[in-house]
Amino acid sequence: MGDEVSKFVQGDLKLVNLTKEFGDFTAVDDLTLTIPKGSFFALLGPSGCGKTTTLRMIAGLEEPTSGTISIGDKNITDLKSYSRPVNTVFQNYALFPHLSIFENVAFGLRRRGIKDVKETVMKALELVELGHLKDRKPAQLSGGQQQRIAVARAIVNRPAVLLLDEPLGALDLKLRRQMQIELKWIQTEVGITFIHVTHDQEEAMTMADTIAVMNNGKIEQLGSPSELYENPKTTFVANFLGQSNFLQGIVESESNGETIVIAHGIRITMPSSRNNGSTASVKIGVRPEKFRIHFVGSELPGNLLIGGVVTDISFVGVSTQYMVEMPWKQEIMVFEQNDGGAPNIKKGDQVSLTWEPQFTFALNGE
Repeated sequence: MGDEVSKFVQGDLKLVNLTKEFGDFTAVDDLTLTIPKGSFFALLGPSGCGKTTTLRMIAGLEEPTSGTISIGDKNITDLKSYSRPVNTVFQNYALFPHLSIFENVAFGLRRRGIKDVKETVMKALELVELGHLKDRKPAQLSGGQQQRIAVARAIVNRPAVLLLDEPLGALDLKLRRQMQIELKWIQTEVGITFIHVTHDQEEAMTMADTIAVMNNGKIEQLGSPSELYENPKTTFVANFLGQSNFLQGIVESESNGETIVIAHGIRITMPSSRNNGSTASVKIGVRPEKFRIHFVGSELPGNLLIGGVVTDISFVGVSTQYMVEMPWKQEIMVFEQNDGGAPNIKKGDQVSLTWEPQFTFALNGE
C-alpha cells in the first residue's frame, strides 16, 4: 500500500485545524497552514514552540489530537508513517553504520521491491557530489558528508515532501553555511517540497522561500524572509528575527500614507503601511543597522534622535556595534558597516542618530 500512495500523491501540503495535546499541555494549537508544492518552507521558533511536534505529525510519527493532514487531495492523517509520501532527514542522520554509502541510499528503493537501483542511486549520489565515496561506510565520512548522504537517501525515493529536522545542528558554523547553500540548490534541482524545522533564524532566512514563525503552538507570522524582517507584525517576531530597538510613542496623525508618531517628545515619520499597531499607543521599531550615527551638527535628513551618549563600542568584524544612551535613559543599539564610512566615534562622545522613515515599523504599544 505504502508505495502505491507514495507514487501518486503530489500537491500542496495542507494542515487544517491541527492540534496536539500531551495531557494538559497543548503543543500545537489549532494550526491551519498550506505549504505550496515545490517550495522550501521553514518552521522557525524557539524550543517548545511546537515546530518539531508539527513535523512529527506530518511524518506520521505522532498522532494529532484533532485536525487533518493532506497532500494534494489525499488525506494522509491516518496513514502509517511508512505509507506516506514523506521522508525525514534527522539531525543525527540515522545512517546504517554496517552498510556502504551506496546501500544506505539504495535501502528505501530495495525495500519497495525495486530490483535495478544502480542508476537511481548514483544519480542521487552525484546530486550531493559524493558518488566517489559510494563504497565507504558512514563512519569513514565527515559530518557534512554524512548529512548529504542522509539527504540523498531521502530524495532517492522521490517523496512528495521532505522533512528536515534541525538538519545542520551538529555541524560547525562554516560547514553549516556551506550546507545551507547546497541544500537550497538541491531543493531547486529536485523540485520536492522541503519543510525545514529550525530555531536558527539565519538558517531559515538563507534557505527558505517562506517562513512560519511559531510561538506557543501557533503561527505568529507567515511570509518571505525579507517581509518578516522588514515588517514584523508582533514584538516576538521582531525580536526572534534579528534585533530591534523600540521607542514607546503615541500616533499623532495619519494622512497621505504617512503616519506621525510622537515618542519622548520627538516627531517620527513612517509609512502608514508599516504601522501594525491597532491602538494610538504604539511601539516604534528600528533595526540597529538602519541607524546612522553622527557627531552633533553633521546629521542627515530623516528621523532624528538627539542628545545621545556612546556608552559602549564593540568591533564585530563586518560591523561595529555602538550602544547609545538617550536622554530618557534608554540604550539604543546601532550597527555601522566597517566600510570606512562611519565617523571615528569614541566612548563618551555625544552623538545624534538618524534613519530613513521607510525603515520604521510600529506595533501595538501594550
